Amino acid sequence: MMGRLDCRYNWGYNRSMDFEWLEEKRIKTLNERGLDFRDAAQLFDGRAIYSYPSPREGEARFVSIGVIAGRFIAVVWTDRESVRRIISMRRARDAEERLYRTLLG
Repeated sequence: MMGRLDCRYNWGYNRSMDFEWLEEKRIKTLNERGLDFRDAAQLFDGRAIYSYPSPREGEARFVSIGVIAGRFIAVVWTDRESVRRIISMRRARDAEERLYRTLLG
């Protein structure tokens, strides 16, 4: 398991959702993929996204697909009490992008 949870992020003054993640994992994703967990919060600002369950024993996880800065992005997340925990972030797969375009235009 990676390091302790050490980052919480509030998405602006008019958003009621808080986000958390492992900072070590955020830095690794930023370095390897050029994606920042801080930007993942944008997917939950009311823009068009589609989400589907990510099969996992134990906790309910979801994958949400949307567009951030002109790029199709997939974010894996779970809700823990009043906080949305970002688990991973990657470029959306081709099939995910096609489905997004089919469903949402």
